[in-house]
Amino acid sequence: MQPRALPESAAPFSQVVLDDRYAFLSGLVAADFPAGLEVLGDVAAETRAVLDTIGDILDELKLDRDRIVKVEVHLADLDDFDAMDDAYAAFFDGKRYPARTTVESNRLYGGSKVEITCQVRR
Repeated sequence: MQPRALPESAAPFSQVVLDDRYAFLSGLVAADFPAGLEVLGDVAAETRAVLDTIGDILDELKLDRDRIVKVEVHLADLDDFDAMDDAYAAFFDGKRYPARTTVESNRLYGGSKVEITCQVRR
């Protein structure tokens, strides 16, 4: 599906795939949407922008953040982990967090510092 929060892309992938149990969100970077371009270079700001966009997609799907069960975070530099982690923690209510994998991926699209993908229970 094409979420309203993101511009259409001619790339050969789906930004969101729904099955009867889950919503799968493709990796999202700040360079993917106009407002994200304003924060490129600041990993905390990029993390917030990406998560806010994920929140907008979830709102469109009528899914709450607590339905996120798995997150994958790619950082261009693993030394940015703490800044990403602080911004990430603020996105979720309380102490209930999804399972998460964080890895270093040194070449993210558009010069982004963070890419996030997730799986959400419907």
